Amino acid sequence: MPKRGTKLIKIPLLIFFLLVSCARLKQCAYEGLNRDQWQQPDRAVGPDGKVYAVDVDKEMNDLVAERAKKSGIANVEVILAKTDDPSLPRTGVDLIFTSNTYHHIDNRVTYLTNLRKYLRPSGRVAVIDFDRRAWLEGMWKHYTPSEFIKREMDQAGYNLQHEFDFLDRQSFLIFAPKPPALEPSKAPPSADISGSE
Repeated sequence: MPKRGTKLIKIPLLIFFLLVSCARLKQCAYEGLNRDQWQQPDRAVGPDGKVYAVDVDKEMNDLVAERAKKSGIANVEVILAKTDDPSLPRTGVDLIFTSNTYHHIDNRVTYLTNLRKYLRPSGRVAVIDFDRRAWLEGMWKHYTPSEFIKREMDQAGYNLQHEFDFLDRQSFLIFAPKPPALEPSKAPPSADISGSE
């Protein structure tokens, strides 16, 4: 018969293993089964590029950092973001890429408008999110129809640049900031074609 002290040691160990595995369970829930097959993640940053892995969940950031370290990838920096700001470097980035997270963003038009400050002049925003074809994600309302994304990005000041259709349950859209409108004081002078002065 086990002693009472043995049971007391087993309970904290069980709690420890449950807590450690929570991050792995979240990762599995976010990434799903066979994700590489349906997500087709074969996109890369060049050897001189830098990747900022941004998440509001510290446990997920820790997993990304651990995976990058184990894989010998040195150009990934994790950033713990705020729910209303990705906290990217003020020097700017060339591409903001969001995959399967668009539907989690609150006050999207405001959030997306504020993203513009992090984009370099030729920067783009790429959005991959589940759409109505994703039946399982649809049951949990973890999707955003592409027409909603396009409308919200337009309201936030972006033009649609490309729309890809090779993903079978997701939309893949790339946007660029709209050029700033000329302010009345900066408008070029109008030409007087009447000939009078």
